[in-house]
Amino acid sequence: MRLDRYLSQVTELSRSESRQLIRAGRVSVDGLAIAQPAHHVDRRAEILLDDRRLERPLPRYYMVNKPAGVVCATQDPSHRTILDLLDLERSDTLHIAGRLDIDATGLVLVTDDGQWSHRITSPARRCGKTYLVALKHPLKESQAATLRQGVSLRNESKPTRPADLQMVDETHLRLTITEGRYHQVKRMFGAVGNRVIGLHRESIGSLTLDQHLSPGDCRALTQQEVDCF
Repeated sequence: MRLDRYLSQVTELSRSESRQLIRAGRVSVDGLAIAQPAHHVDRRAEILLDDRRLERPLPRYYMVNKPAGVVCATQDPSHRTILDLLDLERSDTLHIAGRLDIDATGLVLVTDDGQWSHRITSPARRCGKTYLVALKHPLKESQAATLRQGVSLRNESKPTRPADLQMVDETHLRLTITEGRYHQVKRMFGAVGNRVIGLHRESIGSLTLDQHLSPGDCRALTQQEVDCF
């Protein structure tokens, strides 16, 4: 994280005020005076402002039961956002670990811990996301077989990774994927000749959406839930 951003987050200073103090030599990192506002700092660094140690607040982690019509963005001029649902102080420090389309519902994770969210969203981690999918047409066995093998999507050179499918009935299934490509679930079913008409994310990794959360509600994660990733 940039040093000027760190200061603005742990104090009441604006970014511009933070930059002025840094350039004036009033901020040190691990015992060294730093005059560059863009200097990178991490959570373990000891940061002093005029010999006063600055303590960053503990990281925050939330699960949200996203309703349809809410966008997974920090701000939007036309729609309510996930952060609007949270209605928390210092919301500008939070970000979304794995987005959902505006018409999709279900589990969304929000945090200010970048390393934690990277473990969830990085393709190399292959963190599974499970969705309850409603289809317009009954799923054919040939379509299911293609999805389990990997689907070639338009304008992409590599097919999707093999998906896990569990049929609920002929037009509903649970789908687990380990990628997060743009509109991936809808594009996968479109590629095999079907259409998604309902999409609800039930889990990310081993973390399942709390059934007691109504659409639009959120709660902080327990330490055990945070440690899932």
